[in-house]
Amino acid sequence: MTPYSLAFYVDVVTTGTVLGVGPTDSPDRVSEVFGSDFGENTFGDHSMYRDYGLAEFFWDRGSAGHPWSGHHFTLQVHRLAYGGRTLANEALRARYGRFTPRLRFEKLQRLLQRRGVPLLEIPECPANAPYYRTFRQPESQVAVAVIGACGEYATPDKLRVGDVYSIQAPVNAVEVEWRRARVG
Repeated sequence: MTPYSLAFYVDVVTTGTVLGVGPTDSPDRVSEVFGSDFGENTFGDHSMYRDYGLAEFFWDRGSAGHPWSGHHFTLQVHRLAYGGRTLANEALRARYGRFTPRLRFEKLQRLLQRRGVPLLEIPECPANAPYYRTFRQPESQVAVAVIGACGEYATPDKLRVGDVYSIQAPVNAVEVEWRRARVG
């Protein structure tokens, strides 16, 4: 058994879901799994996200009369290093136990490689390079952002180079090509 939260991150990267909830699921489906303890932010009638601490889910829609359409989810792993161990909501802790304050990328990558799940480096947006490096799992379309250099978030007392900053899905092939075009 993989200790603590490592199994959670392996599951997310492998499946492209969080506790079985995918990036395109409805707000009702997300609440069914994660509960009603969330912060909700809307931007006009067209965008909304719900913050469950570690996990955030995003939706958009054409107008107020249309249903919300799932856009993506992000795991804000870096928050755990800032005293946010309880940010892993009750549903996550019930399934995976306690969450450690840092996730080392090499540990995650090693566990995924053992399962035959590759992570391939993709270009980083110029504004984020060299402070972040991003790796993508092509089948699940999950991207893992890693601290790449010392900067605002890479400080010895909190996050270090090589710590996972966030995990997001989906990052599809179109976005990867867009990133390559911006870097190239």
